[in-house]
Amino acid sequence: MIRTLHKGEFLELKRDRHWEYVSRVNARGAVVIIAVTPARELVLVEQTRIPQQCKTIELPAGIVGDADSPEGESFEDAALREMLEETGFRGSEAFLLTQGPTAAGLTSEQLTLVGIRGLVREHAGGGVGDEDISVHLVPLDGAHDWLERKRAEGLRVEPRVYAGLYFANGAQFA
Repeated sequence: MIRTLHKGEFLELKRDRHWEYVSRVNARGAVVIIAVTPARELVLVEQTRIPQQCKTIELPAGIVGDADSPEGESFEDAALREMLEETGFRGSEAFLLTQGPTAAGLTSEQLTLVGIRGLVREHAGGGVGDEDISVHLVPLDGAHDWLERKRAEGLRVEPRVYAGLYFANGAQFA
């Protein structure tokens, strides 16, 4: 039997038998975006994450099915919307790459990786509301060195970035 231990504005803490885990409230999932510019640069974002108490380097991402999402929004459309909001790039095509658990032992959230092609820069990005996002265009050829420099500067690199590099160097983006 699943019990709700605490319900906040965005998250619920639940217990199922002996296991405690978190679920998102009022959302269908999350999209993480892998986008490569025509110049073969991976689009990354930098932002302060309160739970980490520092800046992080991440792939652009967002929530699907929350209050900011249009009714019935697809994962692909959510990715295109988040890409424009966070990075200022409009994509011409979004496509599903894979889907799975965000952190299988911690949360019930499912994560969908979406690729975006046909990028055109419309504005500087930066997010919406109180988001404060910096956009980085990182050449695929030097991405690992760039990430190590950021790590040496004290930023935390989300491991999904490395999955993004795997897909960015694949046939979908050739």
